[in-house]
Order: sequence, then C-alpha cells, then structure tokens
Amino acid sequence: MSSTAQHGGGSAPWKPLFLTHISKMESPEFTMGSLATAPSGSSTPYVPRVRTLIYRGMFGELPENKHNTAPKNPRVYESDMPTFTTDVRMSKVPEIFGSSAGHGKVEQSQGSGGGGPIEAVWWDGGVKTQWRVRGEAYVIGPDIEGQGEESSGARTVKSELGKRLRIVGENTKEWSWAKELTAHFGNLSPMMRGSFKNPPPGTPKSKLPQSPEIKLAQKVDNNDDVIARENFRVVVIKPTEVEQLDLSDPVDAKRWKFTFVGEGNASEDEKAGEWIREELWP
Repeated sequence: MSSTAQHGGGSAPWKPLFLTHISKMESPEFTMGSLATAPSGSSTPYVPRVRTLIYRGMFGELPENKHNTAPKNPRVYESDMPTFTTDVRMSKVPEIFGSSAGHGKVEQSQGSGGGGPIEAVWWDGGVKTQWRVRGEAYVIGPDIEGQGEESSGARTVKSELGKRLRIVGENTKEWSWAKELTAHFGNLSPMMRGSFKNPPPGTPKSKLPQSPEIKLAQKVDNNDDVIARENFRVVVIKPTEVEQLDLSDPVDAKRWKFTFVGEGNASEDEKAGEWIREELWP
C-alpha cells in the first residue's frame, strides 16, 4: 500500500539514515549520470554520460580531517546537498553547464555556475540498500568570491544553493564561499591535490604538456598551489527527489520516494521547503 507523509523545515527526513549508511561504506563511491550535448547530426539533443565519483560530505558540513590545514568556516550552516570534487578540464563540467535550463556555453564553464540535471546512485551492499538522488548540479570555482564584478554564474550558485542552506549557528557573516572551496581542497590528500596538476584528462598522450609542472604523480602539500587551484572545483548536488530501496529482507522489500516541494510548486495542503514522503512498490 502506498502512503504519503510531509516533513517541513529542518533536515530532510531521508538524511539521517542516508548518512548512517554512507559512513559505514568502505569508500563512499557513487555513480552519477548526466547529459552531454549530442554530436552534430544526431537524432536527439543529448546523450547520457555515467561516472563513478566520491562523496565529499553535505555542503556546509565538511567532514573533519586533522590533516586539513586550510582555514575553515564556522559551522553555521547545514544542508541536504551532497558534494563531490572535480577537475574543470574534465568533460563533466561543461556537460553540467550545457544541459542546464540556461544552456550555458563551454567558455562559461571555466567559472562557477551550471544547474544541469543529474542522477546519483549509491549502493550499500552491507545493508542492501540503494539510494537514488535526482536534482541539479552546481559548480563552485575560484570566481565564487573576489574582487571585481561578480559573474552571473557565481550569482546563480549563491542564489540556488543559498535557498537550501539552513542556519544552525551564529556568526554567519564570518562564513564565506571562497573559504569553503579552499577547505574542500585542503580536505584532500596531497596526492589527490596533486592530480589537479596532471596533464589534461582525456587528451591524447601524443600531446605532451608544454609546462614541466604538468605531470602525473605529483604531491601538493599546501592549499595555494596556483595550477592545482585553477583546475579544482567543488560540485554541489541540489536534490529535488530521493529514493530509498531497501532489499535487506527479500520477502518484504521496501521503497520510498521523497520529493522536495519548491517555491511555486506547493499545493493547498503542502508547504514550500518541505519533503513529501511516499511509499512505493519496490
């Protein structure tokens, strides 16, 4: 039998169990599907792309890491928005821009912005549960804060993600987007930070890098390496729908769908900002 329930304000109803499952995984890997512009002459405007990524925590709730020497924001926000990190030179970044409602151009993808649709799936074999998160992906780059006129992409990111940040502490004026970006970089291992100085991912090996600083297997032991930081990005998933499929009992499998009620989409018995839970047949 299908049932529905409403959850308004505070943390999403699916978040506590999701985080419990993720915390017990050997590696918090997930599979993400996105849309890429189809080659010229194709019968469809987009083609699917799928990748394996590493979950890096909920935005505003950077996991503690005693080795992270980067300055960190005070814990004044929390959210239900999963994050991952990527290299701006990888094709997933322009795909996130190009498939967005604004159909962003490739050159715009060098900065902050995006909003393209994605779907992320975690499978926790230990508890035999699948989590499926659908929503929009937003890219945070070096232009998120700084001198000069703010880019339209940076404004979009702050507006769209800011709607889903919840205040849980004081000193919000001390919190900055740029500091959060640097803290994510610092939370990576030196070898992982060094990967942002690799040759451009996916390019032919016959094309040798012009700079001797671009090479494999480097370690970056600081948070300010110019080349690595130019290529480093944090991507935030703003979920609109989450599904939990529980297969721990083969005789009585269970499935739930959680749908976020956005501004302008609330019915008479719904409230914007709440999650609607519905039980489905598995």
